[in-house]
Amino acid sequence: MASSPPAAGALPTPAPTPTAAEAASAAAENHAAVKAMLDDQASAERVQNIFSYLPTTQAASAAGAAVVAVLYWEHVPATGLLSWLGLLFALGLARSYLHRAFLRERPTTQERLLKYYQGWRYSTLTAGVLWGGAAWFFYSYGGATEKIGLILTIYSFCMAAMQILSPQHHTFYEFCVLALVPLVVKVAWPATFEDLFLAGVLIFIFGITVSLSRLYRRNFEGLLQIKVRADQLLVQLRAEKAAADEARQEAEVANRAKTQFFAAASHDLRQPLHAMGLFAEALRQRSHDEEVTRLVTSINGSVDALEGLFSELLDITKIDTGGVDVTPEHFNIGDIFRKLRLHFEPTAFEKGLALRFRGENHNVYADPVLVERILRNLVSNAIRYTNDGSILVSCRRRNGRMVLQVWDTGVGIREREQTRIFEEFYQVPHSEVLSPQQRKGLGLGLAIVKRLADLIGAPLTLRSEVGRGTVFSVTLPIGKAPRSISTASVSGKAPLGLTLDHKFIVVVEDEPAVRGGLEVLLKGWGATVATFETVEASRAWAQTAPSDAKAPDLLIVDYRLEHGNTGLDAIQALRGRFGLQVPAIMVTGSTMSGLEADAQAHDFHLLVKPVVPNKLRAMIGFKLGVRGG
Repeated sequence: MASSPPAAGALPTPAPTPTAAEAASAAAENHAAVKAMLDDQASAERVQNIFSYLPTTQAASAAGAAVVAVLYWEHVPATGLLSWLGLLFALGLARSYLHRAFLRERPTTQERLLKYYQGWRYSTLTAGVLWGGAAWFFYSYGGATEKIGLILTIYSFCMAAMQILSPQHHTFYEFCVLALVPLVVKVAWPATFEDLFLAGVLIFIFGITVSLSRLYRRNFEGLLQIKVRADQLLVQLRAEKAAADEARQEAEVANRAKTQFFAAASHDLRQPLHAMGLFAEALRQRSHDEEVTRLVTSINGSVDALEGLFSELLDITKIDTGGVDVTPEHFNIGDIFRKLRLHFEPTAFEKGLALRFRGENHNVYADPVLVERILRNLVSNAIRYTNDGSILVSCRRRNGRMVLQVWDTGVGIREREQTRIFEEFYQVPHSEVLSPQQRKGLGLGLAIVKRLADLIGAPLTLRSEVGRGTVFSVTLPIGKAPRSISTASVSGKAPLGLTLDHKFIVVVEDEPAVRGGLEVLLKGWGATVATFETVEASRAWAQTAPSDAKAPDLLIVDYRLEHGNTGLDAIQALRGRFGLQVPAIMVTGSTMSGLEADAQAHDFHLLVKPVVPNKLRAMIGFKLGVRGG
């Protein structure tokens, strides 16, 4: 039963050129080691198997004892019957204790497994003795009914034990001998023909039982070997899976590190670029030299291009590294339309374009964040390549689906280019109708749109005619349970100018270079400016201001401020003193800040660094509705 485990030791170093004999010897040793391991595992499986049946065996023993007690209660002397029942009960307690101890310890070593196996074996043989004793002492007391009942009970135990004990065939044979031999002897004791015939029948049936047990044991051994082999394969598979998981985790860590690097680099580089653009514009305001003006314009164009480069590279990196999770839900498309209006209306306003939305009441089932990102890129593209007319963003039902469309009256795309515009870094060849500003970019915007559309399973199509415009269509499932739609929207169509005379602007920015650049630039545009480095400084100034002090016409605040404070804290502090109607612009260096919801809730607009002066001028003009002087 208990085979010794193979001795542990260092693996031998193979000879550089082993002979055939050495190879055969090594193969034989390996086979012996594997066989020993299989034997050890099989031993453990056998012990675990017999202990798993022990509760069932206990219940069957109790039921059999009850049957015998009922049959012989009025026939056997009470002392003898109660003594037998007491011994059987004591055996049950001992086996229950052994079972609980086995479950607590869960032994794995051969020594401990052998100890529990021997305990189980001795208790099994004791049960055979008790049932053989019942046959020996009780059989003569009863009538035909009681005798047949006792025979059937004892033989049922032997048949039931075959499934449990036949793998341990020596124990099974010993149990059957201890239980059946006393019964056969008692049945044949009167030596009449009927008694001897019945005893012969019992012996014949016992022989059949033994034959069946051998067949069952062979089948069990085969299944056990298959199970052990399957367990070995499972262990190997788990090891390989663990190695694959580890490799996957390392790849994910590398991907996350790359994404975080791009995000950090994007944020950190935006700060000096933002300040550079502000100072360059301030220089242009102070110089009337044509050459300086051209240089400043070039600087601002480069800063704007770098901002687009950072955003597009970060988006492509996140998609490629699996950093974009798709979490579809039911939502109202009007929520996204309001964000798009909030973000793009100032830019469209500056170019003299009408930005319109249709179908705000429809509901869609998709990932709202990714749908918004797709529409943002498409609307940005539409505004960029449209010189006159309008941009329409619509949502409508078609053939049991919802179709989101972005229409523009722009320059259009030639048919031969339409199959390539979704490729990375591909740009439509320059056309005479495109301005230098429209020719900038890396060619990643539509590639990002295509990848995000594929990610959410939304078919993306386009129709375009050169000189008349383009329409992009994204098809999504129809949604349910619309959310309540806010009627608040941003309005204002006054033409933008540069004159900020008599305008009082408060700036809260903790970066000295950016703060200084904003102050110089805004003063150059004619505004009166008050700058603060911290939320506390701006709050203290507001609280000590005279009751008749002029309220700010505009707040320009940075998102990330000192000691974990944010620009929202600054806006609330200043509006608490001067009124909730004070317009506000928040500037952030992160494209992943997720501030659109706060912008709607607290009525401010967002700008992402680096904010070139043209964008800042457009946003200020939009917020204040000022005209040029």
